[in-house]
Amino acid sequence: MTRPNIVIIYMDDLGYGDVGAYGASAVETPNIDRLASGGLRFTDGYATSATCTPSRYALLTGEYPWRKSGAEILTGDAAMIIEEDQMTLPSMLVARGYRTGIVGKWHLGLGHGGVDWNRPIRPCPLDVGFEESYIIAATQDRVPTVYIEDRSVVGLDPEDPIEVSYEHPFPGEPVAAEHPELLRLASSHGHDNAIVNGIGRIGYMRGGQAARWTDEDMAEHLIERARDFVRRSRESGEEQKPFFLYLALHQPHVPRTPSARFVGATDMGPRGDAIAEADWCVGEILDELETAGVLDSTLIVFSSDNGPVLDDGYQDDAVERVGDHRPAGPLRGGKYSLFDAGTRVPFIVHWPARVAPGTSNALICQMDLLASIAALVGADVPTADSENHLAALLGDTEIGRESLVVEAIHRTAFRRGEWAMIPPHAGPERLPAKGIETGNADRHRLYNLREDPHQDHDLASAHPDTLRSLVDEFARIMEVAT
Repeated sequence: MTRPNIVIIYMDDLGYGDVGAYGASAVETPNIDRLASGGLRFTDGYATSATCTPSRYALLTGEYPWRKSGAEILTGDAAMIIEEDQMTLPSMLVARGYRTGIVGKWHLGLGHGGVDWNRPIRPCPLDVGFEESYIIAATQDRVPTVYIEDRSVVGLDPEDPIEVSYEHPFPGEPVAAEHPELLRLASSHGHDNAIVNGIGRIGYMRGGQAARWTDEDMAEHLIERARDFVRRSRESGEEQKPFFLYLALHQPHVPRTPSARFVGATDMGPRGDAIAEADWCVGEILDELETAGVLDSTLIVFSSDNGPVLDDGYQDDAVERVGDHRPAGPLRGGKYSLFDAGTRVPFIVHWPARVAPGTSNALICQMDLLASIAALVGADVPTADSENHLAALLGDTEIGRESLVVEAIHRTAFRRGEWAMIPPHAGPERLPAKGIETGNADRHRLYNLREDPHQDHDLASAHPDTLRSLVDEFARIMEVAT
């Protein structure tokens, strides 16, 4: 039991209030709720960042992303930002005898920049601890729109090579900004470059027609790969290795293209339907683990890379049809924001053989998974940022982190205990196109999250000593002057 199978199910843009177990009622999530009711539901679980690439970097490396140059929302052809000799969660587990695999969204860069998609890709997830890899390079709305298995594009015709550019369009290839009549999903902002499957993307692409994915099939395609990974773990006649699966789902990130069976599953349009589809994906993995006879002995961590956003670039009625649903739950802000909803996300730990069902108020962060799981499997992993909070993750204590720095597009804020401090940041106070408050202001702000989870009441003037204490500690962590 000291070496359970480990599955991390990582959602994309799923908000604190998007799940039934966290208060959602407009969308049903019975499988995620099953995890929560049979496991430990954290009320203070955090990603490090309010955007995807930095959070994923922190989860896998145990390092604050603001320490890493280039840990920002990457283009689809960016160089890999994890160093090949860097300690990662999968490389630590390989050293402890685990079989490791990733299925789904990567978005941490590939190669050394300017990837040649028609040749073996180095470096890739195989070079940072994963023994098997089946990924999309970046996001569903970025090119290249192909699957990559290990080092190679799946289904690529050598006579139709792939070309990708984030600087200029290719002659003869229609561009969404110039040909809106070719789109079946119109852009609201951005997403006006290459057209693939009638959807405008970020970046330009030519070739690789046979390898291009069908958006509506993505969930079933990826979940079958994940099920196969679990299935094969039980087929060998040799002594079984424990396995680690990082299942990085693409929902409910844009473009929201649920398969036909989930269209109309909710009253909220594609975003709600995509959440319902993602819940089905979770159920498929739970069923596969149960069929394999390993569900009770598998540690499952369920979470999201950042908070929610409704309009993130496509006209899919997410704003118009949200109704009474509150994607951020009781929290303020969302994706891109320094307010709490940017980084406080659903966080569930499920391990029937060890973790008793319940709710925990421990402050915990995805960055702590490296040190905590290392302690679980008996690995000695010195880390600067990842903290060992295995006891909190297993429900043995509600004492978690004392403090945490959170980040949103190169802007940082600080959480300590019940207090949240947002330092001054230049820039707009709101992203009008996305309808999200950034958290920017020209002064320090202080909030008591226990009494005021929506951060309506700035207490900086009322509690100057608390503010100064947080500002000083934050400065020490960031290694900058106050």
